[in-house]
Amino acid sequence: QVQLVESGGGLAQVGDSLRLSCRKSPRTFTGMGWFRQAPGKEREFVAAITWDGRGTSYADSVKGRFTISRDNAESTVYLQMNSLKPEDTAVYYCAAVRGLSASRTPGEYTYWGQGTQVTVSS
Repeated sequence: QVQLVESGGGLAQVGDSLRLSCRKSPRTFTGMGWFRQAPGKEREFVAAITWDGRGTSYADSVKGRFTISRDNAESTVYLQMNSLKPEDTAVYYCAAVRGLSASRTPGEYTYWGQGTQVTVSS
């Protein structure tokens, strides 16, 4: 059974940085993504990365501020979030596809973590 465990969320001020981590077990190499869901809104794509880390994709709202990366030796995917804004406040979810690609579509992800709250206050 695949398990995804996120960590690193919390409370931040505008302009601060946070780094989210997602550890996947067992250690298999698949495409991974980050999504977020704010209260009263649908879950939205944030970033995705291919199995080997060579391909990445970002939502326009986070491009240039967030960076997705992975360490396959540690079976962990990261989301470095810089220049945080109040509109980044949401529950952030890590997800894994069965294949190797980086997808922007939630329906293509088979496995999901429990989510970690990120709150950015002004």
